[in-house]
Amino acid sequence: MPRRIAPVAMTCLWAAALMLFIAPFAHAENPDPAVEGVLQYFDPETRERIIPDERCLTCHGDENQKTDVRDDGSPVDIYVEHGRIEASVHGEHSCTDCHTTIDRVPHREAPQVVVGCVECHKETWSEHKDDPEYERLEVVNKEIENFMGSVHASPSKLDESRTNATCYDCHDAHNIGELGSQQRAEQRLKNPEICGSCHEDELAEYRDSDHGRAVLEEGDSDSAVCSDCHTTHAITEPEGDAAKLAITKNCGDCHQDAQRTYFASYHGQVHRLGYTNTAKCHDCHGGHGVKGEDDPTSEIHADNRLENCQTCHEGATESFVAFLPHGDADDRENYPGLWVAKRFMQALIIGVIAFFWLHVLLWLFREVVERFQGRGFIEDLDNPEKVYFRRFSATWRWIHGLFAISTMALILTGTTLLFSHTDWAKAVVTFLGGPQVEGIIHRTAAIIWLAIFVVHLTIALINIQRKRKLGTFEWFGGTSMLPSWKDLEDLRDMFKWFFGRGPRPKFCHWTYWQKFDYWAPFWGTAVIGTTGLVLFAPEKTALLLPGSVFNFATLIHAEEALLAAIFLNSVHFFNVHFRPERFPMSTTIFTGAIPIEEFKHDHRLEYERLVERGELEKHLVKRPSRRAELASSFITSVLIMAGLALLTLVLIGVMTTPN
Repeated sequence: MPRRIAPVAMTCLWAAALMLFIAPFAHAENPDPAVEGVLQYFDPETRERIIPDERCLTCHGDENQKTDVRDDGSPVDIYVEHGRIEASVHGEHSCTDCHTTIDRVPHREAPQVVVGCVECHKETWSEHKDDPEYERLEVVNKEIENFMGSVHASPSKLDESRTNATCYDCHDAHNIGELGSQQRAEQRLKNPEICGSCHEDELAEYRDSDHGRAVLEEGDSDSAVCSDCHTTHAITEPEGDAAKLAITKNCGDCHQDAQRTYFASYHGQVHRLGYTNTAKCHDCHGGHGVKGEDDPTSEIHADNRLENCQTCHEGATESFVAFLPHGDADDRENYPGLWVAKRFMQALIIGVIAFFWLHVLLWLFREVVERFQGRGFIEDLDNPEKVYFRRFSATWRWIHGLFAISTMALILTGTTLLFSHTDWAKAVVTFLGGPQVEGIIHRTAAIIWLAIFVVHLTIALINIQRKRKLGTFEWFGGTSMLPSWKDLEDLRDMFKWFFGRGPRPKFCHWTYWQKFDYWAPFWGTAVIGTTGLVLFAPEKTALLLPGSVFNFATLIHAEEALLAAIFLNSVHFFNVHFRPERFPMSTTIFTGAIPIEEFKHDHRLEYERLVERGELEKHLVKRPSRRAELASSFITSVLIMAGLALLTLVLIGVMTTPN
């Protein structure tokens, strides 16, 4: 028995020694043991199973067998060009860095493809955010956030376990190039085909468009592809406002002049405020099937334009299409009429504002100097006047009040469109409830405004007729609002007084600046009202006039309103309220009366005429009641503050208007 045990024991000892000798090599870097017919590898440091890329490419890099057949019989493309991977931004990564579910080769059963692009990029950025070499990852992660809120990241309606599209549905995962690389250029040209793999109908339209032919047939990478219009990652439902706003903005990235002229139109002003209820680029030009105006199938071709306009303007007629949707008032060669109209209005605005602002500054200077010298009119506040001169009847006071309120409402609602590029305009229109509510307010104020103008004109004509019957009417007399040679003389003498070269001129019932304050709004009401009516009912207007009148009406309406807004809230306010003799305000327009001493100072000729005729007494009244004064002061203060606020907003809009 011992003789039999000895050989067995020796065999065991030799086997143990052999195992101890082999053990250190069991996990060498590149062993090749076979286990159940599957090749497995281990990282000597992490002890994790790894698979070299070369082993993956044994099957997936075989140019002679680029496809395989799944167990269900369906074909699958399995070929990967190794050179493309190495040249891509992921060239330093191994296959299993992304394909984490692959843990053995060969894998005859179709593996579940799980690629964690999002988590990998987030984790990598978190680890290397301070490393300049990884700064591009910050942009990538921002795009990931955009994608996560997009329609592509939403569950598929057909299979809610899947997203509509994920990273590698759009990106060629094995061929992602750096900015400016050949891969990027190739990917851009492939963009329509990639999107079209899901959006087949849209791709068919795009193929036949000017953009599509340039990209797909001519290889023109400068022409628009899907991601240029819909953005790359923050893609939302095309029916939503966010997508419509983004698409219109993106059109302007290429068509800058067209975008500029679009934003100058009512359609574009509403759009720039953040609303999409007016026409947008794709409403007129088409979406995926954009074609030039010379193409008979284009939506903007002359034969199709009316039908296109009638989508929104149901009553549009043939003359309606004469409207110039991109009429450029700065383009003298192509739009000479608009160019002349804009230059005239600009010259009018600059001339009027420059002259009267100079007038204001010189007047302010002279009154301040005389105040220090103890001259001019200085109200004795310790002994207030008890006798007043009646300047305005109750009718005119009501007319002025309603006219002031409606004018301010028009300025506020109108300038939100004119300066739709400003944040304050967006805030105002949001507060009012949107552009449609704003339009209702604007048109209601306009109706009141024009009605007041008509009532005023009617009363003025009745008064003229009455005075003519009494024989007291004078076309150019002291009580007439019509400009006369005396006004020019007063203007000349006023400037002499400004520079200390003569006395302050004496005025009658109306001064030259009061006449200008009257006739400027009179002219403005006629011009703004007429152009406003044209724009208020475009379909009706087009029955009588060509559509190009809308371009002129829009320009003149806006420029004249801008002149009125600046003049009334600066020059008029100074003349009436802010000059030292009247500061901080005059309540005459609401009380209807002015202290007799102030009347003597401001209207000396009128005072002397009435005294000479013995008619002064019938114009004298008692001082307004305390309640009337308080009410008038409150109303005047509110209107002044509102006017100054509007002036500030308008000036901000003017100074920030894009070229």
